[in-house]
Amino acid sequence: MIKRGEWLLIVFNLAYIIPFTAYYIYIKNFEFLIYIAVLLALFVLVAATLRKTKFSYAILWGLSVWGLLHMMGGGVRVGGSVLYAFRLIPIIETPDYFILKYDQLVHGYLYFVMTFVIYHLIKPHINKKTLGFILYVFIVAASVGIGAGNEIVEFMAVLFIKNTGVGGYYNTAWDLVFNTLGALLASVIIGIRRRKGFD
Repeated sequence: MIKRGEWLLIVFNLAYIIPFTAYYIYIKNFEFLIYIAVLLALFVLVAATLRKTKFSYAILWGLSVWGLLHMMGGGVRVGGSVLYAFRLIPIIETPDYFILKYDQLVHGYLYFVMTFVIYHLIKPHINKKTLGFILYVFIVAASVGIGAGNEIVEFMAVLFIKNTGVGGYYNTAWDLVFNTLGALLASVIIGIRRRKGFD
């Protein structure tokens, strides 16, 4: 049985996946078609295991919103370039890189959510003897490790597809930095919640 809240999530996800898939096929953007395939695989994996994982709606909506932000990043154009290249706030600006861009914000957001996903999955196996420091190091490292896997997927796109929007060395390095910042922020929030007895 699919719950009402789950139907809302399904409709929300299909409402952006289907149009963006058609759009990327139309413009022959094979890079983002690969990302859509990965997104659909994750969608199916989460849906198929939901009764066992028991993800909260907060986590499910967090992942769903990331999917939308990701699709918008490669499909929505602002100022003659894709949204992923859009410069939000001029915190640091050099000839080689710019902070803060939409891309970096989305990376930080995703691995903020991913850290909660990891914590949710391991929480049933945590006992009172588990040191908090070790727990937080683990969930941050696991989240950043998944982020590194994402960079490998992007690297594969660079190897096999011409004219990708992945970017160069600085882009990859800053992606990893913002992945880590997102994971660290989530771990701090998880730590505060645990201390107050919410988890």
